[in-house]
Amino acid sequence: MSVHERRVLSIQIHVVSGYIGNKAAVFPMQVLGYEVDIINAMQQCTNIAYKVWNDGQILNGNDLKRLYDCIKENDINIYSHILTGGVGSPSFLREIVQVVKDAKQANPNVIYLCDPVMGDNGCFYVPEELMPIYRDELLPLADIITPNQFEAELLSGMKITNEEEALKATQFLHDKGVKTVILSSYETGNEKTLTLIGTQIKDGKKTGFKIEYPKVKMSFKGTGDVFSALLLVWSHRYPDNLQFACEQVLSTMQGILQRTCKQAKLSPTPTGSELRIINSKVDIENPPESVNIKGVVLSF
Repeated sequence: MSVHERRVLSIQIHVVSGYIGNKAAVFPMQVLGYEVDIINAMQQCTNIAYKVWNDGQILNGNDLKRLYDCIKENDINIYSHILTGGVGSPSFLREIVQVVKDAKQANPNVIYLCDPVMGDNGCFYVPEELMPIYRDELLPLADIITPNQFEAELLSGMKITNEEEALKATQFLHDKGVKTVILSSYETGNEKTLTLIGTQIKDGKKTGFKIEYPKVKMSFKGTGDVFSALLLVWSHRYPDNLQFACEQVLSTMQGILQRTCKQAKLSPTPTGSELRIINSKVDIENPPESVNIKGVVLSF
């Protein structure tokens, strides 16, 4: 692959200390050989698990337009991928629509991976008015989306309690124009595992799979951001084997989470619970084989 085939524009939250948003996503992509241009949608000192945190700056639509216009005027707006994650302003999210449209005009083959970061476990992280912008304006432009269970339920308007309902929700998202839907995790009632469901429409044919993987009892911030960044890379490397790409992603995630759990037990503080991304460089480069990740092809 040439450099132009591995050039990403990543637009999402930034923290001064810790690993969420761009701080979590950029390093894995760079380690795996991708050039990454970074726009920080908002800045915080830390994630919200700390006793003191604040939004140092939340960019609006005009701020993003000024930044992207400069990129465009310098003729450096040719990207292989666009990755978007957590943002804090409705006007900023709407301006992302214009950025994606322009990037697709500059390079019709650009792949847009949208991580519709809104919340988890029934709680919003961001203004609720972002949801209809994702659903109605960004999904029709996205090539890949990676919602968690809560986000998939919000976008589809459907409750997910089993595989049948999960597949109905992913079909709703396909009907919005998305070619590849990765439901990164949903609860199956099994206390020891989570399930990923991936569905894809290619050349008019729908395919899909599900993967069960170990559930970590502890909760950490930034896991979805790392997941989406890794998926961008592995789905690019294996465009005809999405299931294998997701297995590679989950294998790396297991390595990161195991290290993080170990550290969090030694130091049960917000700092001790930060993702051990730098320490997991070897797992990012070479995902460990895991017998605990089981993929099954789905029939439609």
